[in-house]
Amino acid sequence: MDDTIWRRNFATPVIRTDFAHQDEWTRIQAAIDEPQTEHAFQAYVDFVDDKAYEGLTASGLLRIVPDDSDARFVFLVDTQALTHPDRPILVVNLYDWVEGLEDQGRGPQYGATFRVVPSAMWSVQNNLFLANMDWEEFAGSVDDDGIFRGFE
Repeated sequence: MDDTIWRRNFATPVIRTDFAHQDEWTRIQAAIDEPQTEHAFQAYVDFVDDKAYEGLTASGLLRIVPDDSDARFVFLVDTQALTHPDRPILVVNLYDWVEGLEDQGRGPQYGATFRVVPSAMWSVQNNLFLANMDWEEFAGSVDDDGIFRGFE
């Protein structure tokens, strides 16, 4: 298991957790990499294709992230992301700042999740990374099925 994924500069890890759907993994990477707006905005990510993460869930992720990690959130490409027609990728919150909290970063939204389609990942990644928007703004804008498809 490569611990350097937790200490990258500006790219967010996209961790593959399903190794049964190789063709879909290739397609989802291409969909994530594709610029999504007229200004060519895209998600800045590092793809992690390591069988050590096979079967990893959001709760399992919380147990393996080092305390000194720089990652504020992670994308998990699980079976649902690779088999659902919309390819909804799981976003896991790894840092929830709450003023006055003794264990800073471990607020009530620590470990919270929502799903995002590849075409809207740029918005989530860019805005959460730069702290232009908060977790709640995206999580509160998911459709009835729990998937964020962008702001209308």
